[in-house]
Amino acid sequence: MSAENRSEPQCRPLPLGSLEQHVMDALWDDGPLSIRDVITRLGEKHAYTTIATVLGNLDRKELVVSEREGRAVKYAARCTREQHTARLMEVALDTSRDRATAILHFVDSIDPNDLKLLRDYLAKQDKLA
Repeated sequence: MSAENRSEPQCRPLPLGSLEQHVMDALWDDGPLSIRDVITRLGEKHAYTTIATVLGNLDRKELVVSEREGRAVKYAARCTREQHTARLMEVALDTSRDRATAILHFVDSIDPNDLKLLRDYLAKQDKLA
């Protein structure tokens, strides 16, 4: 892990329900957002109380932070989408009884462009070591 990664905010790796995922996507893409901003971003399909409840649940799960701005409360993701995804992958690997084999199966199944990205990153890390 690089020095810059050590300063990343802690992100709880929790799987998200469908609406939670949509709300987090809005926050990751456009945040910080108020409840009304999230409703607009999702296409006015959800009631104010529904989104308020989802954001409250995400706050309780420590995936978002809230901050008052005048009369509105704005919500922001505690970590980036990429950090959250990486934490989910770590949790998935931790559930395997054979972590090495799980990693190798994963590498065998990834897109060739992703594999090149991984090779380039590892080569860069080797040069730094």
